[in-house]
Amino acid sequence: MGEMIAHALVGTFLGILLGYGFVSPLASYIERQAKEAEKMLQCIRITLLASLHGYAPQLAVEFGRKALFAAERPSFTELEEYVRGCEKGR
Repeated sequence: MGEMIAHALVGTFLGILLGYGFVSPLASYIERQAKEAEKMLQCIRITLLASLHGYAPQLAVEFGRKALFAAERPSFTELEEYVRGCEKGR
């Protein structure tokens, strides 16, 4: 009887360890990656919609820039330099 209880306890603790120690962090990581990809697509969508509504290209790109997470968002000057570089490269 004691051996069966020990097996049950080991199984329970192993399940808790795997659930909270492996599956939950993995699910959080995958969710975070999906949200980052969604933000990038949202940025593209906002930029295209602003362009279709007749805004100037630099202003449309600024609308899209605002949709990004603050940690990934380029500064206004970085974006301006990049856009100017693209204009010169035509």
